[in-house]
Amino acid sequence: MTASSRIEAVAFDLDGLLVNTEELYQHVGTELLRRRGHSFEPDLLDAMMGRPQQVSLKIMIEWHGLTDTIEMLATETGEIFVSLLDTELRTMPGALELLDLLDARGIARGVATSSGPDFAHDVLGRMGIRDRFAFVLTSADVTHGKPHPEIYQTAAQRLAVDPGAMLVLEDSQAGCKAAVAAGAVAVAVPGGHSRRHDFTGAVFVAETLADPRIEALLAGWDAQCE
Repeated sequence: MTASSRIEAVAFDLDGLLVNTEELYQHVGTELLRRRGHSFEPDLLDAMMGRPQQVSLKIMIEWHGLTDTIEMLATETGEIFVSLLDTELRTMPGALELLDLLDARGIARGVATSSGPDFAHDVLGRMGIRDRFAFVLTSADVTHGKPHPEIYQTAAQRLAVDPGAMLVLEDSQAGCKAAVAAGAVAVAVPGGHSRRHDFTGAVFVAETLADPRIEALLAGWDAQCE
């Protein structure tokens, strides 16, 4: 498979792609389950990753037969997470440089995340990059979360481009599936744990956002699938 059509816009995932919050979520999930006498298994992390919080916490509850409600776990998650955001939040390698490149080329871009709006805007604001995106689509803007294609179909509409002319950068299997199903040009940029995910349909799997093949796609060069 090759991607040779001109890229006119870019949609970014947020967690684990622009910022290291996916790594922080793993710490939160580990602590949540430790308090309840359970472990956060890799397969459970795979099942939860890239999905809206309500869905991922429901999966956690069913996986371990917890008696907690989704609301209880969401509140506790927020409490643990805030302390990590204050000290551990970082942009992912190559993120700022890629935004600079898009600025230089005048390429429009937005964020499409499974996170909620308050969290997404808070994280982007903390990193000083909220204003570098035309919009931020969150779980509040769609009926169906990833891996359903709705959020990337909506992103293409907001960017006023055909999905086939939109590059989507994703770190998770669920997100990549959503991008591919939407007809977008998907590039997987996994980190840590998500390197084991299935990225079928992606044009290629990048090492980081600084991967030169991403710049090649933006320049209109062919990129071979891996």
